[in-house]
Amino acid sequence: MHNTTKSQQLFEKAKNFIPGGVNSPVRAFKAVGGNPLFIKSAKGAYLYDEDDNRYIELINSWGPMILGHAHPLIEEAIKEALPASLSFGAPTTREIEAAELIIQMVPSIEKVRMVNSGTEACMSAIRLARGYTYRDKIIKFSGCYHGHGDSFLIAAGSGALTLGIPDSPGITKQTAQDTLIAPFNDLEAVEQLVHTHKGNVAAIIIEPVAGNMGLVTPQKGFLEGLRKICDAEDIILIFDEVMTGFRLAKGGAQERLGVTPDLTTLGKIIGAGMPVGAYGGKKELMDYVAPAGPVYQAGTLSGNPIAMAAGLAMLRHLNQHPEVYQKLEDIAQQLIQGMQQINQKLGLSYTINHIGSMYSLFFTAEEIYDFDSARKSNTELFGKYFRAMLERGVYLAPSQFESLFLSTALSEADIQHILQAHEESLKTILG
Repeated sequence: MHNTTKSQQLFEKAKNFIPGGVNSPVRAFKAVGGNPLFIKSAKGAYLYDEDDNRYIELINSWGPMILGHAHPLIEEAIKEALPASLSFGAPTTREIEAAELIIQMVPSIEKVRMVNSGTEACMSAIRLARGYTYRDKIIKFSGCYHGHGDSFLIAAGSGALTLGIPDSPGITKQTAQDTLIAPFNDLEAVEQLVHTHKGNVAAIIIEPVAGNMGLVTPQKGFLEGLRKICDAEDIILIFDEVMTGFRLAKGGAQERLGVTPDLTTLGKIIGAGMPVGAYGGKKELMDYVAPAGPVYQAGTLSGNPIAMAAGLAMLRHLNQHPEVYQKLEDIAQQLIQGMQQINQKLGLSYTINHIGSMYSLFFTAEEIYDFDSARKSNTELFGKYFRAMLERGVYLAPSQFESLFLSTALSEADIQHILQAHEESLKTILG
């Protein structure tokens, strides 16, 4: 058993000052039992908690740490930028360089606006779509999470799903009425919504690969079908690539899957893990944003110079070294094939969804293709598995309904450790 005395003490202290003791709900470990670990540092593929326990980690700050933690390339870029001050609230050269690089790498983006988080990016993209089309309604998909904006906390995934709160108090009835819900991978449902609300749908927003009900991939023809519907009905198609952008390919899920949205939202990977986001797309859409156009959106910290320095170092490396993506694919294949072999050896038919360097293990034999099928997974068993893996030094997302993210920092020894922990944990929890 790991000694986690300091983490327990810190959690008790934190509850006096912070709601629930955490600054983001999933961190509370409520879905998996026990109390959260307080992390002191991270390097490469490893996290270190306040009690100096080391864990191989498979979250990577929820996606952006593709190269692992505290990568020398990123650290050097930040050190170089630091002496010039932490924030200006004014234009900088790095903002232009970052925007130019994003446009070069992501197929659909012709202009881009920096913001401070994935949530802010999605909120801004929706406002732009509504302002551009003069329509009020949006379509989102049950189980997809686009941050905590009011329009998105209707049948949301991620933390809202983890805590059993698919709708949040504080969301007005009018906001809820303007958010239409369809099941993921169900084109017919989308067509019906568009028909029922013909001429009133401003945008369809979707995670092209869902990562907030666990990992769920789009079925063949689904994204292509959304593109056709949007083209036919003058609806703006928004891909939320906060998780998948620059991770599944240099150009994100849209490059890998060959479907081009009108707007794309991006997250903390463009700051190499620092608080940053962006939204971008077709020139005629983006020129509708203030000060070029009438749709207002602003932020003092947008394009923060330290975040831009870190993000530029990360994106330049990914752009210049496409072999990173092959390495991620190889690591993922080895890990997932190993887990499947262990499951088979133990006579277990659990489901593993994966694409590129993202994956989820679901404790059910059924195919997981949408929100409802994901909820059939045995969350109690997942909680036991999470705790058993933690005891064996592997740090997973503390929720069945979150994707895992791999990094190039994982060594052969790390992969073998994870696989051994997987087998031992399954034997332990199944008796």
